[in-house]
Amino acid sequence: MSCNSCSSDINSVPKGCKSNGSCNTGSCDKLTVFDWLSNMALPSGQKPCDIFEVRFKNGRKHFFRNQDNLQISIGDIIAVEGNPGHDIGTVSLSGELVKVQMKKKRVPLDSEDIKKIYRKASQKDIDIWQAARAKEYDTQYKGREILGRLGLKMKLSDVEYQGDGNKATFYYTADDRVDFRQLIRDLASAFSIRIEMKQVGLRQEAARLGGVGSCGRELCCSTWLTDLRKVNTTAARYQQLSLNPQKLAGQCGKLKCCLNYELDTYLDAIKGFPKQDIVLKTEKGNATFIKMDIFKGLLWYTYIENRSKWYKLTLEQVQEIIAINKNQEKIASLEEWEADLIEEAKVDFENVVGQDSLTRFDAPKRSNKRRKKGKNQQRGGKNKPNPNQKAKVAGPIKANPNQKPNPNQRPKVNGPKKANPNQKPKGAGPNKPNPNQKPKGIGPNKPNPNQKPKGTGPRKPNPNQKKKGTEPNKSVNNEAKPPVAKKQTGNNANRNKKRRPPKKSANNTNKE
Repeated sequence: MSCNSCSSDINSVPKGCKSNGSCNTGSCDKLTVFDWLSNMALPSGQKPCDIFEVRFKNGRKHFFRNQDNLQISIGDIIAVEGNPGHDIGTVSLSGELVKVQMKKKRVPLDSEDIKKIYRKASQKDIDIWQAARAKEYDTQYKGREILGRLGLKMKLSDVEYQGDGNKATFYYTADDRVDFRQLIRDLASAFSIRIEMKQVGLRQEAARLGGVGSCGRELCCSTWLTDLRKVNTTAARYQQLSLNPQKLAGQCGKLKCCLNYELDTYLDAIKGFPKQDIVLKTEKGNATFIKMDIFKGLLWYTYIENRSKWYKLTLEQVQEIIAINKNQEKIASLEEWEADLIEEAKVDFENVVGQDSLTRFDAPKRSNKRRKKGKNQQRGGKNKPNPNQKAKVAGPIKANPNQKPNPNQRPKVNGPKKANPNQKPKGAGPNKPNPNQKPKGIGPNKPNPNQKPKGTGPRKPNPNQKKKGTEPNKSVNNEAKPPVAKKQTGNNANRNKKRRPPKKSANNTNKE
């Protein structure tokens, strides 16, 4: 279906005439027909057909007679007879193939209703025609406003102006009969032209407007389908499709025309299958039909009393069970017949070119829970210290502002010890003597071999030791004396003042 300039070359590469829809042969237009009889010579003494097929807006086609024997070819823009005046259209088909199209549409060759061709369109006719076509969108918009004001239950789908601009045809769809006499008066007074109302069906509306179907291609009715046949839900039942109106309906709201394309193939394949209302009789119970796969020859049955499980059987097995039931016999159960069904495992995908399997996304993925990393931790680098984490090395512990202090807990690391409020300070009172401990100063001290003797070197001054002479001399007493209470400052001194003095024990009283 292409002209010489659009056809492919030897390397099967399309040339393309780059005419943007105005090809001289008309093969680039919508709903075109390839004239395969154009190169054939007519028998001697036979006159060529003087009837031409002319195409108008949105694929509308009519037949016109060339009474003046004008030199017309496919793709020419001509002026034809209108009602009233004249109309402008494009020649879509000529020659002997027009007779085939007229026979298909049941139009007789000698009919007096066939209008005539006036002339080839001049530049003035084309300018008027294009100016009229440019007003169609605004006319449709204003017409819908008038329609809404009148409150009529109809839908204005399209407007088409005649080539001379003296008449406009309004295409509408409606479920019921509509009285649009007042509408015609309002439209005629608004546009000052002759108005013609034409009702079309939903399929014809989709064919005129066009669109893209669920298959991703343009609608068949607007590209190549000329006769719109009736479609029933029986076609969907034969093809084992779910009777879902949302999936079976097309852009027009009716059942899709493509349901009839493969219907004949399914009808031929289903002839050998048993009827779906046949019940299989078993000792376990009766089984009814659920579904079937026509091209694989498989059927699924289930028990009437227990429909939780389906049993898959082949066509031969079902036919054998039906033959057994006709002899007034029953089979044991469907489980035994299903076990006999052995299917050969077929490889759905072979990794020939090193690609992954097509079903690799069918299995659910396992969740890999990674450990949560800190905000300051980087991938592939050293860990940064966490200020909220306790240090594991020896040293002063950083205080955690969110942690409450525990007064009974002792520090675990080296460093300055915090005062324990529950612990008695040293020197606050006389300590109880330990009977097993020897008092200091009684008996000679044992020498320490590891200790250096005094006087071997210069003494290091002790910064915490007070110089001699700052305090009065104290008498030396060989008896054990309680340790002198240290001077305390701060909160510890205040706490010790509030405490009661410890009770004196009996042993200390005797010694004193």
